[in-house]
Amino acid sequence: MMTADQMRAARALLGWSQAQLSEKSGVSLPTIKRMETAGTGKSAGDTIQKVESTLAAGGIQFIPENGGGAGVRWAKRQDAPE
Repeated sequence: MMTADQMRAARALLGWSQAQLSEKSGVSLPTIKRMETAGTGKSAGDTIQKVESTLAAGGIQFIPENGGGAGVRWAKRQDAPE
């Protein structure tokens, strides 16, 4: 599950404001703000999924906690040469 830190980092990487993420995801601005400050654990699963899917569609890949800390990065483009 996406963390509040990952959500803020992904949004910053994309250069999106909270209002832009709200508009793109269809999740209300107060909910976006709450998710980033109080954590995503208090949000409904479908709300988290909407936000995470929107950020992923913008080109973000979520890195799970693996002992080195959860994070985000640009996803490898499908059309990029190897």
